[in-house]
Amino acid sequence: MAKRLVIVSDMWGAKKGLWITSYLGYLQQYFDITFYDSQQLANLKLVVNSEENLHRAFVEGGIETAVAHLLQKEKEPAHYLCFSMGGAIAWKAGLLGLPMKSLYTVSSTRVRSEKNRPDCPIQMLFGDGDVYRPKADWYKKMGLTPELVPGFGHTMYTDDKIIQKVSLDLLNMATQKEAGRKKEKAV
Repeated sequence: MAKRLVIVSDMWGAKKGLWITSYLGYLQQYFDITFYDSQQLANLKLVVNSEENLHRAFVEGGIETAVAHLLQKEKEPAHYLCFSMGGAIAWKAGLLGLPMKSLYTVSSTRVRSEKNRPDCPIQMLFGDGDVYRPKADWYKKMGLTPELVPGFGHTMYTDDKIIQKVSLDLLNMATQKEAGRKKEKAV
């Protein structure tokens, strides 16, 4: 049986998300994938879809709406892969009881202001040029190890090199956990 993977998009959702098809291409043969468009989760219907308007709409209630909808839709434990604003949505949902086996965030904005973390294995990836990444002391407080990719900024998740790296990380994580379970059962 394939492992469940829930993917939560960045704030642009499917509108600027052609890159997401590359992740799906790599991962769909190994995972049962559910994809959520962050704008749809947040019920955003903006007349002008500018970066400024989208960000404001998420901050002024959209994140909370998206969290509530994700909690309604997802009842079974799953692995989560989230991009930018999607990471903040999943993080907050995890704090409210979303059943997570793991959380892998890429360039996740707004988590740097969180005081608590979801109770699951967390892997966070940022470009070293991402102005939205948390400071070193935040990672320490959260008990997390930062992973910074040199030469990349905030939208690094759209780059094919990062797509390959993240996909390989997820596949390795999934197969290592499975191998660990098989060893435990054998003992």
